[in-house]
Amino acid sequence: MKSSKFLQVILWVTGAIAVLVGSSILRSPAAFYGLNHIDLGSNVNLLSEVRAPAGFLLTSGVLIVAGAFISQLTFTSTLLATLLYLSYGISRLFGMMVDGVPTQSLVWADGLEMGLGLLCLICLYIHRPQSYAG
Repeated sequence: MKSSKFLQVILWVTGAIAVLVGSSILRSPAAFYGLNHIDLGSNVNLLSEVRAPAGFLLTSGVLIVAGAFISQLTFTSTLLATLLYLSYGISRLFGMMVDGVPTQSLVWADGLEMGLGLLCLICLYIHRPQSYAG
């Protein structure tokens, strides 16, 4: 996959966001979710269920950032960033249709996730490997 400075910036930003969010949740899930008026309480089972995907989010972010600097990882990182952000955004939209509209900060998060996911999708198309160019 051929890379560009723009794609490198996108991978760095999207990866850094995933690392920041994942590590924040791992470190203190109650405090992180409390920012959106979500009370996790002290239920050990719930905290475990919240921390598990945070670990995946953190490691995904590390791989995405690596793709900004290691050309052999650029395609994989761009694909992962696209899937990560679009899956979060689309899932939030589904939740809004089924459950109703959440707090404004979560609506903003959905907009950011959809925007970043679509931007990554465009990068994926523009910078796709030549074997897929058709």
